Amino acid sequence: MEINEIHDKIYQYKSEGKKLFTTSSFQSHSLVLLHLLSRIDNTIPVYFINTGYHFPDTVRFAQDICRQFGLPIVDLKSTTPKYMQKDAEGKLLFTSDPDYCCYLNKTQPMDIILRSNDVWINGIRADQSQTRSAMQVEQKAPHGTVRFHPMLDWDKRKIFAYLREHDLPRNPLDSKGYASIGCEPCTRRLDPDMQEREARWYGLNKTECGLHTDLVSK
Repeated sequence: MEINEIHDKIYQYKSEGKKLFTTSSFQSHSLVLLHLLSRIDNTIPVYFINTGYHFPDTVRFAQDICRQFGLPIVDLKSTTPKYMQKDAEGKLLFTSDPDYCCYLNKTQPMDIILRSNDVWINGIRADQSQTRSAMQVEQKAPHGTVRFHPMLDWDKRKIFAYLREHDLPRNPLDSKGYASIGCEPCTRRLDPDMQEREARWYGLNKTECGLHTDLVSK
């Protein structure tokens, strides 16, 4: 979508009395959507899914960006404490069952937020993965909500052109070799021969945390 189309769509939702929110991983490429929203409507809350496993750099960056952009940030945490997130051997779930770890720390908390909102503004792009390439700009989500993907047809070139044009800051982990940034235990630096998403859950048959697979109405 073009910027004016994103603007018009958000105002349409607002005129219909819809309750909107967005989420962000606060990777550098995520800042385009946040910057656009700060110029369209800076009252839209930004949910940061704070799993408790993020890099400290990302946590600080999230707070700094929302302060700079004038956006309200909401820390979203699991209702299941970490001492209950262990397997039968007492190991934390990210070591033995990363799917369930993602469910407890990301999918389940977000499902609760969907129950009290109408539109989830989400910055996924079709060029990020096969799963995301099959998504639509507007897609039904659980509890009668709508997922709105305004950046779906943007590619890396367009994203980074916008970052340069507006001189937006970069996540400090960029300079340390991280291209796709998630939880620290499940993220590695990108090797030259790797695709962007391969840096997440490296060596596992897993490319999504569940936010973009489970929280979509089939």
